[in-house]
Amino acid sequence: MENVKGTWKTTVTEEVTAKAMGSGSLPVLATPALVALMEHAACEALAGSLDEGITTVGTKMDVDHVAATPVGMEVWAEATLTAQEGRGYTFDITAYDACGVIGTAKHQRVSVKAEKFVAKAEAKKG
Repeated sequence: MENVKGTWKTTVTEEVTAKAMGSGSLPVLATPALVALMEHAACEALAGSLDEGITTVGTKMDVDHVAATPVGMEVWAEATLTAQEGRGYTFDITAYDACGVIGTAKHQRVSVKAEKFVAKAEAKKG
């Protein structure tokens, strides 16, 4: 898989601020929301390339959140697949707002059979 890339864009809203998400007290993009943005970009990179019934789940994320973004600004993440071994995928991800880089990450995902994965999770209920 060469040149596999994915992008995801959104606008910072009150619901994804650190204050609203409980990850801080300020009205700026929350780090958990940045992580979700980055994961979404990685999923987009693989969209359409996996067999039916197969999806990926995140297993590791090493994030540097380097700049704050206020409510109302657009943010986007660009994920590039850097390695694929067996069921594992590794991505380099950079996130931006109109002023520049707001975060970087190294992210790992693994492919799973969606139905089996959900059934195993549901089985935890007993």
